[in-house]
Amino acid sequence: MQTTQPKFFKEMTVGEAMVVHPEAGLVFSSYHLGGCSHCSINEVETIEQVCQGYGVEVDVLVDSLNNLFESGED
Repeated sequence: MQTTQPKFFKEMTVGEAMVVHPEAGLVFSSYHLGGCSHCSINEVETIEQVCQGYGVEVDVLVDSLNNLFESGED
C-alpha cells in the first residue's frame, strides 16, 4: 500500500492552504476559524499560529485538512 504525502502542514499559511484544496475553507470554518466577522483569520498567519490563537489542536486540524484528499479516493 502506498502512503500519500500530506499536502497540508502546520507551517503553511492559511492563504496557501486555501489554494491547496477548494474545500479547505470549509474545514477551517468547521473548527470555527474564520467563519464570522469577529473571528476572521489572517491569510498570512500559519495554520499553527491560528490554532494557537484560537485554542485548536493543530495536529487535529491538519489531519482534517489532509483528509480532504482521502475522501475522494477509492
